[in-house]
Amino acid sequence: MTGMTSSNISIDEIVAALNAAKAVRDTLPSAGGVHIDRPLPFICVHQKSDGPRQAAYDITTANASYLVSPDLVEDAATLNRIGQAMIARFGAFLVIEVSEFDQDQLLTEDSPYLPDFEIALECDAAGPSCAALEAVGKAIQSVSVRYRSPVLRTRVVGHKDRGPLAGLDPELGFLSIRFAPIYRQPDSDAVYPDLRERVVANVFDACLQGAAAFANASGALTISSHRALGRASFVDTVRKLDKQMDQVSCSFDFLMAVTPINTTDAWETFKAGRQDRPPRLLYRPLTVDVDAQKKALNSIKFENLEDPLLSGIYRDRQRELDLQLTAIDLRGTPRFREATRLLYGPVEPELLRMAQDILALPHPDGPTSRGEGGLEGHVDCYELQASACEMVAGYQTEYSGFDADVVIRDDLPAGMMVSGPCLMISRHTRMARSRVQALLAHEIGVHLMTYFAGDAQGLRIFRTGLAGYEGIQEGLAVFAEYLVGGLTFGRLRLLAARVVGCAAMLEGADFIQTYRILTREHGFSDSAAFNLAVRLYRSGGLAKDAIYLRGLRDVLAHLGAGHSLDPFWLGKFAKTQFPQIEELAARGLLKVPPITPTFLTGKGPEGRLAAVRAGMSPADLVSR
Repeated sequence: MTGMTSSNISIDEIVAALNAAKAVRDTLPSAGGVHIDRPLPFICVHQKSDGPRQAAYDITTANASYLVSPDLVEDAATLNRIGQAMIARFGAFLVIEVSEFDQDQLLTEDSPYLPDFEIALECDAAGPSCAALEAVGKAIQSVSVRYRSPVLRTRVVGHKDRGPLAGLDPELGFLSIRFAPIYRQPDSDAVYPDLRERVVANVFDACLQGAAAFANASGALTISSHRALGRASFVDTVRKLDKQMDQVSCSFDFLMAVTPINTTDAWETFKAGRQDRPPRLLYRPLTVDVDAQKKALNSIKFENLEDPLLSGIYRDRQRELDLQLTAIDLRGTPRFREATRLLYGPVEPELLRMAQDILALPHPDGPTSRGEGGLEGHVDCYELQASACEMVAGYQTEYSGFDADVVIRDDLPAGMMVSGPCLMISRHTRMARSRVQALLAHEIGVHLMTYFAGDAQGLRIFRTGLAGYEGIQEGLAVFAEYLVGGLTFGRLRLLAARVVGCAAMLEGADFIQTYRILTREHGFSDSAAFNLAVRLYRSGGLAKDAIYLRGLRDVLAHLGAGHSLDPFWLGKFAKTQFPQIEELAARGLLKVPPITPTFLTGKGPEGRLAAVRAGMSPADLVSR
């Protein structure tokens, strides 16, 4: 949709744009502002005043359709014209006024406890408006604003009792939401920031529920989810913030910064010695100015984002980037381990028990189960690069935007890793030929595929990843190995050993102690245990390796609960963000992915998917 771009837009221009199903975002002659990203059977309004910006202003401007004005009496004619145009389209139209009381009357500075707070709801006598009021009331009472509970006052009002909106056309529905400013400190303009965010998010969601109830009751629209009434376009402020966040994110590669460059030489020295001293690991010089990037990160402004959901997503990512920069700054110190514990979380007891149970399983017979290459032998980095380029070319045939690079590097430990749009293969890599397609499905079919699918969404955060995205990403990637028939017993034991080793590291075990746990208690070879320990103790202790088994467990639980994998191909996000992703998709802000993994097609993957949906644990993947 194309928005109006003139200043002081006229009522006729607004109506003409809406009749043509175009977006409107401009300044009114009253110095107010109007934003309507698509024709909808409601509008949220707020009369702004001088002084600190009210939460009611942020609630109003979070909507897909809003009008803020210093004088709603003056802009009543504009609302009437918009309303009549939308009645012609939908058959009904609701005006939702959001405002605040001047004071939090029930709270005094010397209150011995935190009392209830007041919310007043008013509407006209029409049935759809009453349905909206009831839905808003239920929504407000169903959530906790923390520490204080709402007390609702509701009443039906006539046209003359609508305050500044007394001049509304009688055909327009009316709903007023007025709440106590509980986010402000008593007798002060200072605010409680967290409480303010909660008030905005909760009342905004209640507004949408009221609008959906009105639309359903009036027959204007059939709404399956009130969230579908949210914004369906990104404002320029979001795109600017997204670019700023991406610039910080792209200023460093966290894993490259904390991964040693001399693993092969360190192993030779360790193997030749008594194996009782931790290896001396070397790292790349830092290319990122941590202080400068933290300053840039913390200078990003969220005030005009106008979308609580996106604001929460970006604030979480801001905190994660700050933690990553802090961890990089602490590289090589004992505090690095604690910083990464904050990033990836501890090893929860249930996950540790699962890992220990896997390691206790008897080895199945067969060369593949023992991690051997069988009769097919092994491939080196060059054969692996050729196979990777062939898979990338296949994805490029499906989607021209799949512009991935495949490079060989000397400064990586054996194996592969993805950084942005690039697959990097260590020159030291030598792997069983039977594992090639599985690991390429892991790296290309998940990590690179979701990068380019996320890139197509219009915001860069979906390609670089929302906060905490790595867990579900690695779970999906390991699950891809299973779907192509390449998840071996040895591979699952390796993932379980990472969990056990990570738990030991976080509990204070040193490199040699963890190395001996892996060799003496769990039967890993010296070289395998060394490589596992290096991953765990790089830069001082990286708490990342537990996420693989945890992510796989979460993917299996997701499928076992009857959910689809389809939303996961929209970009890179965490399991906890699934509801937000579903909402963004319902609002039309996320597009159908331009490409999906090739490992999902064929009789083999379909049969394995069906088996998982019936209920399977990680251990079941290699024992059935």
